[in-house]
Formats: sequence, C-alpha cells, structure tokens
Amino acid sequence: MANEHIGIEEEPEIIYIPDDEGNEEEFEVIMKFEVDGSDAKYMMVVPVESSDDETDEVYAFRFEEDGDELKLYMIEDDEEWSIVEETFNTLVEELDGSNGND
Repeated sequence: MANEHIGIEEEPEIIYIPDDEGNEEEFEVIMKFEVDGSDAKYMMVVPVESSDDETDEVYAFRFEEDGDELKLYMIEDDEEWSIVEETFNTLVEELDGSNGND
C-alpha cells in the first residue's frame, strides 16, 4: 500500500558523504531500490546545499547496511550503471504516473 503516505510530510533521510578533501557533504536520499535478479541495493541522493538551483544533480551509489553502519560504493561499471539508470527512470515514471504514455 504505497499510497498510504501521500500528503504526509516525511522527514527526509540525510546522509553525510566525505568529498575528495575529507569534508563531509550533506545529501538527501531520494530513493532506495534493489535491482531484479541481484542482491545489490542502490540509493539515489541529491546534495542538500546545491550551488546551482537550476540543475539538481542526482548521484547513485550501491550500498550495504551493516547494523547501523552504511557503506557506499561508487558505480564504476558501465553495465551496472545502465541497469541502475534504467531502474531509476522506470521508478520515477511510475511515481509520476506517466507509464506508457509515449
């Protein structure tokens, strides 16, 4: 019953990811999903403080949860990236309610 939460303002999930210089940046988790036929879990995040309001950059990570610890992995394989991108786009289309209107 995914529609139960419509209209209820949920607290965004915030994670902190260190940049190349070790400074922690704040990101909001916008979606978590698993890819069919795989045990891998992925999350899509956006920077909380974006320097450019015009373009919201979305970042994808493979993740593992070990108790309270969250481990993030960059997606470096082109084939894996294609699967993640396709799954994300499909989920966004379903959320927008625009499935099959091409």
